[in-house]
Amino acid sequence: MPRPAKGARLHKFKHRPHFYIRDTGKPDRSTGCTSRAEAEKALGAYIATKGRSGAATEPENYTCGEALTVYAEEYAPTVAAPERIGYAIDALLPFWADLKLTHVKGETCRRYAKWRDKSPGTVRRELGTLQAAMNYANREGYVTSAPLVTLPEAPKSRERWLTREEAARLVWTAYRGHKTKHLARFVLIGLYTGTRKDAILRMGFEPSTVGGWFDLERGIMFRMGDGERETKKRRTPAPIPRQLLGHLRRWKASGARWAVEYEGLRIGDVKRSFARIVGDAGLEGVTPHTLKHTAITWALQNGAKTWDVAGFFATSQQTIEKTYGHHATDYMASALDAVERKR
Repeated sequence: MPRPAKGARLHKFKHRPHFYIRDTGKPDRSTGCTSRAEAEKALGAYIATKGRSGAATEPENYTCGEALTVYAEEYAPTVAAPERIGYAIDALLPFWADLKLTHVKGETCRRYAKWRDKSPGTVRRELGTLQAAMNYANREGYVTSAPLVTLPEAPKSRERWLTREEAARLVWTAYRGHKTKHLARFVLIGLYTGTRKDAILRMGFEPSTVGGWFDLERGIMFRMGDGERETKKRRTPAPIPRQLLGHLRRWKASGARWAVEYEGLRIGDVKRSFARIVGDAGLEGVTPHTLKHTAITWALQNGAKTWDVAGFFATSQQTIEKTYGHHATDYMASALDAVERKR
């Protein structure tokens, strides 16, 4: 396992008047400065221009750490959720920082997966960030080409969804639990709208910059807030089911500002508390995302068309057909009819 890179830093030799810049894999460079303050400015200029020469360099002369740094500094600030890129880079740097782009190949990627010791899904996301960083460096003219990472096999899609009896038990457990009544609201919104966890927790009853909101007069759910950036996880508006609309009106009439709140404050996360009510309800393999699986599955089982389901649940039709299609009432109906029909 390669050592984590220390990065560019100042160094002072005992018998030399000037400060030097020391960087992993590169010769020491004099700042020409005898004062620490001036040397710090020189170091800042060095870091700002590191890896940014006018001409593209060859992959064997460019480290993965440099590619990741450029990606974090230049591209990450332009996306809706830069922290996700940051999490991946924090995981990647200890292993990849000093390796050249030419070291990125199947054997190294498999070694990273073994060293990381995380789920294939996690490793795929992290290596995907490395690929994106190298592609960016190539596209922006820092390197002449970008190698391809080797990804672990994609995990199978989760098939877990709740029966109506299980869903009712989960809601009732949350409502009766100590300090978990707010989770009953979270579960109901998830089951009726199939909205993702983070989007639910940001939703309120008035427009805001934090997240989406429920327009109870028009019966429309807006999953995105004012000024929020669109991401790959689409958050399109949708009509509010009448059963949920009744609940929402009662919650707002009671003085609630947020759809899911505790003592008047918006909930930041429900990971631990949700796991607790799942255990108390005697269920297994249920996560907040299971609510989205359940909502889509129920809709297809009730006869909804995949096109309408994709629009309502803000999910691509390809994903609906691939992951949930077998739940549709007309699944392979024409083929079955052809097989059973008399000649």
